[in-house]
Amino acid sequence: MMMSDGGYMEQEEEWEREGLLDPAWEKQQRKTFTAWCNSHLRKAGTQIENIEEDFRNGLKLMLLLEVISSETLPKPDRGKMRFHHIANVNKALDFIASKGVKLVSIGAEEIVDGNVKMTLGLIWTIILRFAIQDISVEEMTAKEGLLLWCQRKTAPYKNVNVQNFHLSWKDGLAFCALIHRHRPDLLDYSKLTKDNPIHNLNLAFDVAEKYLNIPRMLDPEDMVNTPKPDERAVMTYVSCFYHAFQGAQQDINNTPMPDERAVMTYVSSYYHTFSGAKQAETAANRICKVLKVNQENERLMEEYERLASDLLEWIRRTTPWLENRTTDNTLVGVHKKLDEFRNYRRVHKPPRVEQKARLETNFNTLQTKLRLSNRPAYLPSEGKMVSDIHNAWKGLEMAEKGFEEWLLSEMMRLERLDHLAQKFKHKADIHEDWTHGKEEMLQSQDFRNCKLNELKALKKKHEAFESDLAAHQDRVEQIAAIAQELNALDYHDAASVNARCQRICDQWDRLGTLTQKRRSALEEAERVLEKIDTLHLEFAKRAAPFNNWLDGAREDLVDMFIVHTMEEIQGLIDAHEQFKQTLGEADKEHKSITALAQEVQTIATQCQIPGGIENPYTTLTSIDITTKWSDVKQMIPKRDQVLQTELMRQQSNERLRRKFAEKANAVGPWIERQMDSVTAIGMGMQGSLEDQLNKLKQFEVSVVQYRPHMDELEKCHQEIQEAMIFENRYTQYTMETLRVGWEQLLTSIHRNINEVENQILTRDSKGITGEQLNEFRMSFNHFDKNRTGRLAPEEFKSCLVSLGYNIRNDRQGEADFRRIMSVVDPNNTGYVHFDTFLDFMTRESTDSDTAEQIIDSFRILAGDKPYITAEELRRELPPDQAEYCIQRMGPFKGPGAVPGALDYMSFSTALYGESDL
Repeated sequence: MMMSDGGYMEQEEEWEREGLLDPAWEKQQRKTFTAWCNSHLRKAGTQIENIEEDFRNGLKLMLLLEVISSETLPKPDRGKMRFHHIANVNKALDFIASKGVKLVSIGAEEIVDGNVKMTLGLIWTIILRFAIQDISVEEMTAKEGLLLWCQRKTAPYKNVNVQNFHLSWKDGLAFCALIHRHRPDLLDYSKLTKDNPIHNLNLAFDVAEKYLNIPRMLDPEDMVNTPKPDERAVMTYVSCFYHAFQGAQQDINNTPMPDERAVMTYVSSYYHTFSGAKQAETAANRICKVLKVNQENERLMEEYERLASDLLEWIRRTTPWLENRTTDNTLVGVHKKLDEFRNYRRVHKPPRVEQKARLETNFNTLQTKLRLSNRPAYLPSEGKMVSDIHNAWKGLEMAEKGFEEWLLSEMMRLERLDHLAQKFKHKADIHEDWTHGKEEMLQSQDFRNCKLNELKALKKKHEAFESDLAAHQDRVEQIAAIAQELNALDYHDAASVNARCQRICDQWDRLGTLTQKRRSALEEAERVLEKIDTLHLEFAKRAAPFNNWLDGAREDLVDMFIVHTMEEIQGLIDAHEQFKQTLGEADKEHKSITALAQEVQTIATQCQIPGGIENPYTTLTSIDITTKWSDVKQMIPKRDQVLQTELMRQQSNERLRRKFAEKANAVGPWIERQMDSVTAIGMGMQGSLEDQLNKLKQFEVSVVQYRPHMDELEKCHQEIQEAMIFENRYTQYTMETLRVGWEQLLTSIHRNINEVENQILTRDSKGITGEQLNEFRMSFNHFDKNRTGRLAPEEFKSCLVSLGYNIRNDRQGEADFRRIMSVVDPNNTGYVHFDTFLDFMTRESTDSDTAEQIIDSFRILAGDKPYITAEELRRELPPDQAEYCIQRMGPFKGPGAVPGALDYMSFSTALYGESDL
């Protein structure tokens, strides 16, 4: 029978609590666990050398789990980074957890970091789950079952007494007994003695390794020299014997049907050896089974007696508490008892209900088991019969019901009394909240710092308070009546109620007296503030306009003016002189305004009302007015000096304007005349092209010689800029316009020289006549209406037509014209210049090479083939030109091409810009 997962987990947690390892135990565990792992890893063709190092990346750990579980784990991460190793170990831990194993304090990081104790703990957990958990003898845990199996198998052997997994195995006889019990042919147990443990252990380990395929997991010297061998190591090794012998039995059961005669012959040889031992084992199992049933029945009887005694004792203790009807006469006390009763119902009673039910169930179960096993019925001790428990429980519930009814009735009585107390407290709280701070408010001298409007508001507020005070009279009477009723009903806290009621009544009398005193004080303060208010109003009416005048004067006196002419600065000087004539009247107004402020100060001080000093009609004070008046008187001479300085600066600027205008008015017209001359030479068709070129170069020399005049203007312009002069009414020319005109003049000269030189080059290279050039120039100039030296597309089209070029008015004609425009305007500027126009007309008027002519020439060299080879090119052309063609010709991809065939057609069109090559 398989043990439950819960039992396995409890066992594992118990072993995990053993704590830190003894160094000798750690050594034994290292060797044993390493050998155990390798016994399984060899099935996958690998092994480990160092248990804490070889499992760090998680790969062999996952492989070990796959081998021992015969299941496939998720695909491992093959990276070498730490997080890859942690991921692999976590996959192994997740697989172990999925098998119902609780991993106590074992994390992937400790395994990856090579923590020895954690690694050994993990391997032990795996051994428990996959090697020991499945060991089941009757209904015991894995450890107990393995121990019982060892005890039964070694019981007949002399000097063997297996009681544990450490000291019982030190002399090696227990290992030899296990082997001899199942394979007596492997060793002679009768020759072994307890006095030679090293020999016994080596013999058992060697035989197990050689004949049972159990690797040597323990060291004989460690077993003998260690006071207490490591229990885990021994259990691991012993479990291998269990699986070896039990597995052999299972292999026989699972083997396909062998030859009957061979089996009979084999079995007969072992019958006599095992038959006696088997009969003894069967008899022992039968006796154990009967004793176990009897022990279980006795356990149930004892448990019934114990549960019955405990339940009856609890009922005996609880019933007097439920029959107690005393209270402290307070609602809090009753609520406390009610909470205790509810806690009893919710916490204490439910377990007892379950206990009573379990008691009855166990009793019935016990009687059934006794009847089925032919035992006499169980009779409980006196007073513990099921009926006795039932009667006691019924008495408990009756006491419980009476207690609950008494609690509810007492609560209703005290709630009525508490309601009156809460009502008194509520009304007293409201009254005290209302009166809080009222005495301090009535005694306050706050009105002495008020303005008139604030004082009137305080007076209105006081009148409202008097009305509110009268309205609260009714609440005070209600509070006194409730206090009297509580006294009559003998309220338990009547003393505090009476004391509070008395405090409320005394305070109410004081509030009435203070209210009358404050009313008189407010009326006297109102009379004084009304007089002061009249003076404030007069001050505000006169101070505001005077202050505005002062502000305006101060702004004007510090105004940052910007002037550019003599007229502007002279206007500012005249306005300042007029302002100085008004200062006498302003001084009289200043003195009258300050006298009003002084009178207010005197009245407020005598009547002790400082709040009346502040003027509610204006934020201005006499100090503000006096300060601004002093500022104005100090600013006037400073303003005089600033205006005179600016006057002298404007006089200097006027002289600079006249100087620049005189020079600019001479240079500007000269540049315009020279521009007309250049245009006349360039557009004119008088004389030969060489004559035009000479005239233009001579003209260029004369223009360059005029450069010093421009330099003088630049120097004068620099002085104007430094003086911040932006306008000059004496000339229409600016330095910027003159610079642009000068640059345009030089550019026009150079462009015309270049055009004439290109015309000469075109004439000489293409063989056109002078008459043809003149005709082209005349046609171009005719359609260049604005004399810009360029033609728009429509103008260019009209010019072509005038020269006899046939352009049809249909789609084909438009396509032909777009092709022509792409030639004469390759950059898509939208204009055609004379040089490109001349180049186009020259090509149209002369016999020139074309792409078709070159293609025909290559076709002759190729023998009428659509391609040509490198050999043919080297044979017909000079070496350098042949290599030039070979390097630039692409491979021919048409039909019938031979290896190395070259495409001369694409090459030819590329020479004339008609291909993408």
